[in-house]
Parts: sequence; C-alpha cells; structure tokens
Amino acid sequence: MTRTDLGALPYPSLIPATGPELRQLRCLIAVAECGSFPRAADGLGMSQPALWQEIGRLERAVGAELLDRGGRDVGLTDAGEVYAHHARRALRDLSVADRAVRGAAHRAVPDAAVAADLSRETVRLAVTPTFTAYLVGPLVAELRRRHPGLALTVQELPRERLVAGLLAGELDAGVALDGARAAGIAERALFTETLSLVVTAGDAGRVESRPVPARELERRQLALLSGDFATREHIDAYFAEQRVSPPVAVQADSIQALTELVRCTPELATVLPDAVTDDRPRLRPVPLDPPLPARRAVLLVRDGAHRSPAAEAFMDVAAEVVRDRGYAPA
Repeated sequence: MTRTDLGALPYPSLIPATGPELRQLRCLIAVAECGSFPRAADGLGMSQPALWQEIGRLERAVGAELLDRGGRDVGLTDAGEVYAHHARRALRDLSVADRAVRGAAHRAVPDAAVAADLSRETVRLAVTPTFTAYLVGPLVAELRRRHPGLALTVQELPRERLVAGLLAGELDAGVALDGARAAGIAERALFTETLSLVVTAGDAGRVESRPVPARELERRQLALLSGDFATREHIDAYFAEQRVSPPVAVQADSIQALTELVRCTPELATVLPDAVTDDRPRLRPVPLDPPLPARRAVLLVRDGAHRSPAAEAFMDVAAEVVRDRGYAPA
C-alpha cells in the first residue's frame, strides 16, 4: 500500500489536523430542530452536560458561535444557519455513501444471503394521499412477508414535497400520480387508477349497478374530499366539464373518514378510486357515464442514484402487488 504524503496533496492547508466530528454535527442539528438543549439531549439519548461539551468543541473547531443561547429558545446564529445547512447536506451524503457501500457488499454475496441480510436495511417511502387508503397496506404486508426484518418508514406527502425528498436523498422511493416531469427524477409506471361513484353495498342495488349518468349526481348527496386534495380538483374538473353541480353535504380531509361516512350513512355517496373498495366489502364502486378520466400511478426514484437492495426489493414487490390485485396496467 502506498503511503500518501499529505504535504504533497493539492491545497494541503485546507485539510485541518483536527475538525468537527459526526456526533458534533448531529448534536448541532438536534439542538437547532428541538430549540432547546433538554429536548435535544433527550432525543439523542445523552446528558445535557455532554451535549453542551460537544457543541462547545464544535464551535471552537469552527471558530464561530453557532447557537444563540440568549432567548427562551435556543436558535441558530447567522453563522450557525450557514453551517447547519452544509452539515445537513454532509450527513445526508454520508448516509447515501453508507447505503451504497452496503449495497455493493450485498451484490458480492449470493441472493439468499442478501435476502437474509435485508433485516439490517430500511426503505424510506413516501406516497401521495390517496394511496394510503388502499395501496400502502398491501405493499407493506407483502414486503414484510418476504423480508420480515426489513424496516420501512412511510410518509404521506404532496407530490412536490415527495420529489424534493427524493432529490435531497431523504427518500428512497415514492408513489404518486403522474404529473409534470421533474429534473433528476425517474419514473416507472405502476398502474392506471380509475375513479367511480362509491356507495354502500346495498345502495349499489338501488342504482342497479348500471353506470350512473353524470346529471343524476345532482339528485344525490355527496361526501367529497376537501379542495386541498388533487383528487378533489380532478373531480371538480369533471363536474365542470359535464356541467353538473351535485350537492356536497360533507367535505373531509381524510379518505378513511369518507369511506366510514358512506358505510354508515346510505344516503351519502362519494367519488374515489375504485380500489378503495377492494378491502371494504360494505362499499361498492358504481361507474359514471361518461367515466371520469383515468389517472396513472407511478413509482418515483432519484435518477441515477444508487439504490440499495432493500429499495430494489420494494420496487419489485410494488410491481407484483399491483399486478396481483388486478389493477389496470398503465
């Protein structure tokens, strides 16, 4: 092994003999996010005196005061804001590097050993709101069936925040509706999502399960998602195109709330993806005439980024689950 002469490296003065340690960066970020030393120390599992010492060492190494301790809450100084921004990026990059190295190690061993070793892995997933109602459950169940020790974090986010999380390296994958292409993001088509009138199972017989003309919606009482949802915008655009104004008796910010309202109140109906009825036997989808425009569900990842074996396993399971559940191909 060749020994490197540090003095021969370009810009040797930029390589400090001593400098901040990773735990000190994590301490700074924790205090900044918690706004207090006690809460940060509790979250880090360390004593307050130990936390103070780590922050003091970091400030001495940097040569600047990073935290404003003068107010009721602890905040970042101007120098601290700049430093914390780069510290977060460094910690994210190191996390990506660590996952990449573990992925390379996985690829060097047989598939059976990789599958067993996924117990030390985590998949960081985000989905846009409607998918939590019918897709997340089956996905997680199948992933845990195949890889019982694999950890999974799931967030519900609007598409723009999901994309930002992928680009920042904070997420491994996302499931969203097809939308404007974002630079640095790769898409994989999953399935086609269709929306229908959703009624109680007994009510489906009343309308004879025939397609319901859009104009007949004006004689029904609807429970719909609030205007904060892209799905509500999609529904309102359909109503406008069909020149109908159905009475909206209830608005909710939860698909779970809507399905419960319709299940318990037969005179109400809602408009949701057909798939929400798959695991809710007391609800039935009834097609509209003309049908609402279908939407494409896509799997999003950061373009060109290394994907861990755990993330690859999730993507494979996602494709199989939507196929096994009979969702229309995209």
